[in-house]
Amino acid sequence: MIMLFRVGAATLIATLSLAASAQAQSRAPVRLPDPRADFVRQCAPHMLGRWAHPEEVCGCLHDHAAAVVEDADLREALLRGISETGVPTIENAWVPVSKRSEIGPTFTKIAKPTLQCMFEPAK
Repeated sequence: MIMLFRVGAATLIATLSLAASAQAQSRAPVRLPDPRADFVRQCAPHMLGRWAHPEEVCGCLHDHAAAVVEDADLREALLRGISETGVPTIENAWVPVSKRSEIGPTFTKIAKPTLQCMFEPAK
């Protein structure tokens, strides 16, 4: 009888400690990567040698040039182009066929903020 009690108590203690540790792990904050920081990290190496402060240029392109593009697919393609090449570009393959005709107007829309990011001093 005493042996059965000890086994039951040990099982109960083990179950409670496992539950407590699982609950503590579930409360740990989940750190999702910051999309802007990831973009700047990928973009900046392409800007080295062209600009004195490549991170600022990349951050500006993310915050101002890409921000004027309302369509999510076109914005994602633009950000991909900048982060992979260091210049605003959109490959046809990155955009659904139904939206490919919007690539030209998108570049017209981002022309002014892109030039401001690249050539006007920060204020």
